[in-house]
Amino acid sequence: MEATPTLYTERLILRPLELADADAIQQHFPHWEVVRYLNALVPWPYPADGAQVYLRDNALPAIARGEEWHWSIRLKSAPEQLIGNISLMNEQDNNRGFWLGLQWQGRGLINEASAVVTEYWFTTLGRTVLRVPKAAANVGSRKLSQRTGMRLVRTDEGRFVGGVFPKETWEITREEWLSRR
Repeated sequence: MEATPTLYTERLILRPLELADADAIQQHFPHWEVVRYLNALVPWPYPADGAQVYLRDNALPAIARGEEWHWSIRLKSAPEQLIGNISLMNEQDNNRGFWLGLQWQGRGLINEASAVVTEYWFTTLGRTVLRVPKAAANVGSRKLSQRTGMRLVRTDEGRFVGGVFPKETWEITREEWLSRR
């Protein structure tokens, strides 16, 4: 598999994550409104070296093994500034995740980022199904799944930074995704 490519949308540049992104992640990520519905594996309170440790010990090794693909989200109008992160993971029932800094939320940027990485998942990586778990209370994430043709396939309970909540798993198949293009 080739190196993770830079991806582009109308307003965004998605650049492969690198260790140099740690400071920007550390600045924008550890906010309750950003992390409360993320997997409980995210340490909270977030340590001062949390981004550095995450990149060095988790994300970058997984990229090198060809198991995960992580991009920084940047506006074309300000390409030097990381505003979030979006990832694809070769895990059972957990294939895409993202976060976006508070001041950039509510602008449809995650819609754009999700569309281009979902295309990468199905076309470049050749996967047949995309599954995304989320806290049921994460209304914005649920609306994104609904808008993009995903369907709810399972509900159970999950551990999140904010506690134990009902968890939903959403999916879309390659055929369903292709039919919507």
